[in-house]
Amino acid sequence: MAQASWPLVERKFGETTRRDFWWVQPLAVFLALFTFIVYATWAAFQGEHYEFGPYLSPFYSPLLFGEGPHAWFGPRPGWWPGALPFSAALFILWAPGGFRFTCYYYRGAYYKAFWADPPSCTVGEPRKSYWGERSFPLVMQNIHRYFLYLGLLFIVILTYDAIMSFRFPVGFGIGIGSLVLTVNTILLACYTFSCHSLRHIIGGRKDEIAGSPLQSGCYSCVSALNRKHQLFAWLSLCSVAFADLYVRLCSMGIWTDFRLL
Repeated sequence: MAQASWPLVERKFGETTRRDFWWVQPLAVFLALFTFIVYATWAAFQGEHYEFGPYLSPFYSPLLFGEGPHAWFGPRPGWWPGALPFSAALFILWAPGGFRFTCYYYRGAYYKAFWADPPSCTVGEPRKSYWGERSFPLVMQNIHRYFLYLGLLFIVILTYDAIMSFRFPVGFGIGIGSLVLTVNTILLACYTFSCHSLRHIIGGRKDEIAGSPLQSGCYSCVSALNRKHQLFAWLSLCSVAFADLYVRLCSMGIWTDFRLL
């Protein structure tokens, strides 16, 4: 059988024979992730307007230290250096942030969008060497599984927050904020439960799981969610930012939290 050989073409940065708008997707990803990073950083350092009635911003949950009723251990600790700005979000955001930063999908997304590695298929890169993820600092991406364990714990906490968002001073009620926090928790749970690492832990590492109906069922559920992992990654990113924005604007008196019940 005849075989065709194709010469290896070394392209300069951005050089390609493609005629489609290949740059639209990496540009859109860059703008979306950059916007989220800027907003999340700003919100994390604010240290205020993160709770409103029974609502608690997911950027500050669990609230380890704070002035409101959601705080676990009371107000700002005395050992915190007075010269440093204080924000309760700084105690916890490293965990969900690390989970997303090391996510298999997000790696491919921001490698292309921020590092142009590569900017797109058959498009020249700004570098000629390939290190992979076997050397520092990218070898640190391998701790994604451990961030997954923390992510699962955060889902439990956020679920509790979502349930408590229906508990008003007069009793059970439904506000717009209750629905916002609940939908956000569901989307974050779908993103977490569709994780590639969770799929591997549940059954992907084994050659045969048919002998265990429970494990096989769990593996099938996670696999079904995993097919939509990219979609859940973006929906949950938008929902967690909007949930913080909603609580913040209600706390500032800019938005009114309408009660449905």
